[in-house]
Amino acid sequence: MKATAIDSRDAGSVAQGLVAMWVAVASFSIADAIAKWHGQEGFAAVQIVFFRYLFGLFPVLIALYVAGLHQVRTARPLAHIFRGALMSCALALFFWGLKYIPLAEAIAVAFAAPLFITALSVPVLGERVGVARWLAVLVGFAGMLVIVRPGAEAFNPEMLILVAGTAVFAMGITYTRRLARTETVTTMFTWTTIVAAILFAPMAWWTWIMPQADHLTGFAVLGLIGGMAHFLVIVAYRNAPAAVIAPQEYMALVWGAIIGWIVWSEVPSWWTWLGAAIVAGAGGFIALRETRLARIQRPEE
Repeated sequence: MKATAIDSRDAGSVAQGLVAMWVAVASFSIADAIAKWHGQEGFAAVQIVFFRYLFGLFPVLIALYVAGLHQVRTARPLAHIFRGALMSCALALFFWGLKYIPLAEAIAVAFAAPLFITALSVPVLGERVGVARWLAVLVGFAGMLVIVRPGAEAFNPEMLILVAGTAVFAMGITYTRRLARTETVTTMFTWTTIVAAILFAPMAWWTWIMPQADHLTGFAVLGLIGGMAHFLVIVAYRNAPAAVIAPQEYMALVWGAIIGWIVWSEVPSWWTWLGAAIVAGAGGFIALRETRLARIQRPEE
C-alpha cells in the first residue's frame, strides 16, 4: 500500500538521522576534550578552530570523491558563507570558554541550543510556536541559569562565553535547516569547512604558537573527527525533524562527565546535574510537542 511505503521510508530516514546524531555527539565530546587540552597548552581558540577546519578538509575531500566535484556548485554562495561564519564563530566561542570551564559543565550549557533553536525557528523559518513550547523554552532557560549561577559566589564569568557560543550555534543550526531545503549535505559541508579555514587563517596567524608533534597529532584528530561529526549533524537534520534530533545532544553530558573525570579528575556539581536535567526536560517536552503536532498536521496518504 502507498501509505505503508511512505511510512516505512520515513521511519528509515528518521532512524538514519538518529544514528548519525548519536555518533556525532560522541565524536564532538572527544573533539571538545582535545580542544580543551590544546587551550590549556596555550593555543588561542582561533588557532584551534583554524586547525580544526584545516584538517577537516580531508573529510571534505572524501565526501567530494564519493559525491562528485559538482557538489561544490551552488546558486547560494553568500548563504553558505554566512552559515560557515556562524558555525565557525560558535565553535571559537565554545573553545574559548572551554579552556576555563570543566568539560561536563561546558557541555551542559550547550544543552540550551535546542531552546535557542525553538525560539529562532519563528523569525528564521516562519514556524509557529505555541504557548506550551514557549513556556518550555522559559523553563529551559531557567535551568541554564541554574548551571551558570549568575550572582553566586561560584559564578564563573567565562560561562557567558559558552552561552554566547551556544546562541550563535543555534543560529547556525537553524540556518542549516533553512539552507537544507535546497542544498545537499556535501555542498553545505564543503562550503562551511572552506569558509571557516579561510576566515580563521589570518586570526590564527596573529595568535600563532608553533605546535609540536603531539599538538599537530591532536589537531589532526580534532579536524578529522570534528569534520566527520559536522557532516553527520547535517545528515541528521536532513533526515529527521529537529524536534527528534536536537534532544539527542543531551547524551553529550554523560560523555563529557566520563572524559572530564578520566582526563582532568573533574566531577560535575549537583547544580550542573540539576540544571542539565531541567534543560533536558524542557527540550524533551518541546521535542514531544513538535512531533505530536507534526503527526496531527501531516496529510493522509
